Parts: sequence; C-alpha cells; structure tokens
Amino acid sequence: MSRLWSRLGARTAAVALLSVGVIGGFQLGDDRDQGQRVPDQQVALQTAPVLSSARERVTEYQTKLRDAAVAEAVKERKRREEATAASRKSAREAAVKVADAKKKAAAAAAAAASKPYDGPIPSSCAEFTGNRQTGCALMLEAGFGIDQFPCLDKLFTKESGWNHKAENRSSGAYGIPQALPGSKMGSVADDWRTNPATQIKWGLGYIEGRYGTPCKAWAVMQAKGWY
Repeated sequence: MSRLWSRLGARTAAVALLSVGVIGGFQLGDDRDQGQRVPDQQVALQTAPVLSSARERVTEYQTKLRDAAVAEAVKERKRREEATAASRKSAREAAVKVADAKKKAAAAAAAAASKPYDGPIPSSCAEFTGNRQTGCALMLEAGFGIDQFPCLDKLFTKESGWNHKAENRSSGAYGIPQALPGSKMGSVADDWRTNPATQIKWGLGYIEGRYGTPCKAWAVMQAKGWY
C-alpha cells in the first residue's frame, strides 16, 4: 500500500508540474508572439482544459487507490477467515482423535479386565490333577468356559496353593478360596473344613456373585492384592 501511495504522489506531482509548464508555455508564447500581456481571462480559458484533465487524472488515481485498498482489505479478511476455519477444523479433528484414543483405551481396559490372562488355554481338565482337576471340572459345571480356568488357577494358587487345609492364623481365612471366616463355606455343606469340592463350589459362587467371572476376580486380585 505504501508503494501505491508513493506512485500516486509521484504521478500527481508530475501532472501538476506538467500543468504549470503548459500554462507557463502559453503565457510565454503569447507574450513573445504578441509582445503584450495576455489578459487573465484569456489565460484562464486557455488553461482550463489542462487543469480539468489534471484533476480527472488525480481523481482517477485516487479512485484506483481506494479500489486497491478495498480489494486488499477484502483479501486480507478472507485470508483470516480461512485461517480461522482451518484452525477450528484442526482442533475438531484433534478432539475426535483424542476421543477415539480414549474410547480404544477404555475398550482395551475392559477387555483386559474381562480376561487379563492371555496365555495358553487348556484343552480339557484332564491336563490337571488333584484339587486343580476338581476345580476345573466344577468350574465347567458352574457354566464358565475352559478359558477361565487359567485365571481361577492363578487366583487360588495365590490364595492357598490349592491346599484345602490352608489357614491364615492372623485373619482366620481358610481353605482353597481363603473364605473369611471359613465358616461361610458351611452354606454349601457341613464338610467345608475337609472337602476341597465344597470349598471350590463356595469359591466359585462367591466369584460369580461379586465379580462375574474368575478372570475379573483375578484382575481385582492383581490390582488390589485381594478379591
């Protein structure tokens, strides 16, 4: 814009100088040709077309300058609007990505909570012996899939090592599921002190009622140290 103003000023000055030169030329020429002063009225009549043309040019340049300024302002406003729109679009896209990432993380956490165990799944309960084999068979009878047994195995191994006589003397927890107090298992059968099956049935009922599945119970055990 400053260059445009400079060019306008230069052109306007040139027009003004040209006008003065033309007017002076008329006066000098008339003085030489006629040897006398030209009346002011006559000079005015002779210079009027030149001055009018100069004014028209100045007006034309000013109009062009205003048009250029308006066009530049419109262009700048459009550029800012486009930049703002692009920024808002980028912010929306970033927000969508963050939301998607949170949703995926939540889904992954839910999947991990439902089944934190990702190791090999036994093909049948015949792969185990003793109380583990009994626990696996009772778990299937309770309606859980074989894929839940690795979690149950880890849970009861941590609690009691599958020892149906395991007792925590400081807390009073007893048996394979470490029921607290152990007498709770009497709701299944009176032989809760000596029968692994009675203890496991009670443990499976407790797990289903409180957590839903052995793997969810194992997830709580990993997070809190108890279930």
